[in-house]
Amino acid sequence: MSAATLRRSWLACSAAVLLACTGVVLAAQATRAPLNAPARVSLTGNRLTVRYDGRVIYDARVTSRGRLDVRTLVDTSDGAITQVVKLTAFGDSARVTLTGVVSGSAEAFALEPEPRTDALPVVRHASGPSFNRLNRGVFDRQRDWLLSVDAQARVRVTPGSGADSTRFALEASGFEVALRFRPRYFGRHRGLTRFAPWLAPVKRQSVAGWTSWFAFIDTVTEAHVRATAGVLRDELAPYGYTVLQVDDGYQRLPLGPVANWLTTNAKFPSGVRGLRRLISDAGLVPGIWTNVAFEDTAYVRAHPALFVKDASGRPAYGTWVGFSFDGSVRGALDTLVRPVYRQLAADGFTYFKLDALRHLRYEGYNSLAADFAKRGVNREQAFRDAVAAVRGEIGAPAWLLACWGIRPELTGLVDAVRVGTDGFGYGGFSQYNSWNNVVWRNDPDHVEIAKPDGYRAATLASLTGSLLMLTDPPAVYRSARVDAARRTAPVLFTLPEQGYDVDASRSRLIAGANTEVSGSGSRPFDADRALTVPLTLLDVSRPFERWSVIARTGGDDSVRFAPLGVPDDAPQLVFEFWTKRFLGAHTGSFAAGPIDSAFQVQVFCVRAQLPRPQLLATSRHVSCGGTELRALSWANDVLSGESELVARDPYEVWLTEPAGWRFERVDVDAGATLERNEVTDGVRTVRMRSATGGRVTWRAVYAKR
Repeated sequence: MSAATLRRSWLACSAAVLLACTGVVLAAQATRAPLNAPARVSLTGNRLTVRYDGRVIYDARVTSRGRLDVRTLVDTSDGAITQVVKLTAFGDSARVTLTGVVSGSAEAFALEPEPRTDALPVVRHASGPSFNRLNRGVFDRQRDWLLSVDAQARVRVTPGSGADSTRFALEASGFEVALRFRPRYFGRHRGLTRFAPWLAPVKRQSVAGWTSWFAFIDTVTEAHVRATAGVLRDELAPYGYTVLQVDDGYQRLPLGPVANWLTTNAKFPSGVRGLRRLISDAGLVPGIWTNVAFEDTAYVRAHPALFVKDASGRPAYGTWVGFSFDGSVRGALDTLVRPVYRQLAADGFTYFKLDALRHLRYEGYNSLAADFAKRGVNREQAFRDAVAAVRGEIGAPAWLLACWGIRPELTGLVDAVRVGTDGFGYGGFSQYNSWNNVVWRNDPDHVEIAKPDGYRAATLASLTGSLLMLTDPPAVYRSARVDAARRTAPVLFTLPEQGYDVDASRSRLIAGANTEVSGSGSRPFDADRALTVPLTLLDVSRPFERWSVIARTGGDDSVRFAPLGVPDDAPQLVFEFWTKRFLGAHTGSFAAGPIDSAFQVQVFCVRAQLPRPQLLATSRHVSCGGTELRALSWANDVLSGESELVARDPYEVWLTEPAGWRFERVDVDAGATLERNEVTDGVRTVRMRSATGGRVTWRAVYAKR
């Protein structure tokens, strides 16, 4: 909407409908692309304001000792605008302080903007508002701007709560404070020209489930799916695994023609609709795999106008993709794409895995660039239009996973991207950590909990807020290994606490997608499978408590708090989740000890020590209470909690009993049964169980000695 249109909208508002019109105009502003322009910065007296795109995003009071010098810089290199306001105090004991409030949208969050030169390699995420001490700025995803303070100043960013959740107290002080503003941060500074988050918020729901691929490859049958649906319903759905996605093996061959996607082969006698009913009847979300490859030579010969041409003018054939349908030809999309997804959506599928997209782009459109150039067609837009046709038919609420490899061209169209090659990959956790749940949901590929690294893979996928899809034969979920799955779902919605990628070696090369001509194997910008960063931090913030979760897969045995942004000036209680081991109270650092080979990962629940009994951790989830804990309070020497229990699942809470306190009793609601209540080495284990599940209140009563 233009500025003139906005003005007309305001003038059309009568007094009676002013409030309603205000909402319309603000909504229009929110969906308009933000300006790629510097902010208006003013310093009047001791008040500094930063105004961008029609609103004040920072309002601060400036105080200084000594003479104050203010200088500004605006750099527009390559269309990426960087604006810096530097305030320097001169004189003895010179100091300048900014005390103000950053105002953003509902999608704004605090983070660390750049890596420090002495930074410890760690991937950091947050569930809830981030209070991490390493944060130095605020990123507003909806409007794609980043406001931060450079490294030479001391900074504290404190998120608001409730009605003030879009406001952040930002205080900076030092002899010099440099305020740095970057509009269109991902769109221009990070090279994602298609990033348009103002058009839609990121989806926040947990996405966890099962896919048939590595469990059965393309030999999957309807009987396999039926058996797995029953096991998922009984063993994993109550814990948050809600999606059952059928992969390659149900469709007829050759790949491509509409009928072959909508009519199943002999292994699936109930057909596509029957397959969907089978999944839905088990109470699961129905998901399905499709592929953009086209292998029906006879059809191509009969309809050459629908396909991209080689130098001779004939439909071109490419490795892995076969013949590439032409996304710039409406007839191709109307004939080959839209009918498939229109019918699958009508049949009730709501989770879609769209495969071979890299091959359509590389072996197809990029390798056949001459055909597009001859016709004056933008091949990237043609590729995007092809996927947009899928999205248009399945609808915005449906989940769309792009597979595989980094797909910058599809930003805004897809909900998740498989960031690496086939097989679970750890590289994306550090190579695309700042993209996760900002650009899209990262998919590290399917987790096989039966493998030796099953606990480790599921843990890291969960704590980073990534896509979590299992792919074992169903019998595995009736074995002891099922605990690796049960304790890692649902997946908390997390946001990165870093505005940069810990390992930027891949993401800085994403422009290569425009010129890559082979999708055989990982490309230089795709995430790799190696695990190179040994620490992952999840900061959890709830209205009743804040704590941190540290996952360790190797590295130094001594884990220091300060490089993680965890307070190091007061004792922290440390509890290892998988081995259920209390490590005591520590200030500054703690010794992690050897990693148990049964898990290949340690998960440390870290809570600030209080001078009274307190909660250490809960058994439900690796987030140490992040999924099921609904309330926690201390009053009149009673520690009370409310937890959402899974039916028949033994639920444990671990409580401290410091000196000076005497335990009296523990009570649980009538909806649960107390099964264990004992203390070992100052830690009390309370186990309860509910036959039906649901919210249970528990109370531990103490008395002062």
